[in-house]
Amino acid sequence: MLVLGLTGSIGMGKSEAARVLRRLGIPVFSADEEVHRLTAKNGPALGPISRAFPGTVTNGLLDRAAVAKHVFDPKRDPDRKNLRKLEKILHPRVRAAERRFLSAARRSRKRIVALDIPLLFETAAEGRVDAALVVSAPAAVQAARVLRRPGMDKRKLAAVIASQMPDSEKRRRADYILRTGLSRRESLAALTRLVAQLPAGRARRKRIPHA
Repeated sequence: MLVLGLTGSIGMGKSEAARVLRRLGIPVFSADEEVHRLTAKNGPALGPISRAFPGTVTNGLLDRAAVAKHVFDPKRDPDRKNLRKLEKILHPRVRAAERRFLSAARRSRKRIVALDIPLLFETAAEGRVDAALVVSAPAAVQAARVLRRPGMDKRKLAAVIASQMPDSEKRRRADYILRTGLSRRESLAALTRLVAQLPAGRARRKRIPHA
């Protein structure tokens, strides 16, 4: 079974790539979706988060804006200690869910599965996958996409980008690169071609057409 690691910085089009993979019949484990499950109403991660960041959980509900102030405000957390504290709460729980996903896929004899991990390289998770697919777009396209999101502004975007590995370094480490700054049709066609050509094992330094 080939385990494909899907990653990319904020606003690069990774979520759309994951949707396409699912439509192509590839099971996808989403770390973000698991985080949302863990932090949903009365979710299993809320207790530890509340203890680490008092005032962020009320009546079983997580105040995501309050958490963001703790984690992404450079004045409040210049050394990113709060971000690391949050990651220590969430990452082991997400990893456990990932292992359950992979075990089920192996039992079902899947040829290819994908792990959608936004911080694949930042958390040294590339060792858990057979090949890394990085979704990338020009910085101007990235900013335009993210700034359309409710509650997002340039300062918040800069803080999120600063907390992630530079896109250029992710591309350098990638086995496959999907460029989404071109037309949506071309990007999705390139991803479809890639899936048809994926090997049954590890293959280094490949590139999707239009990379």
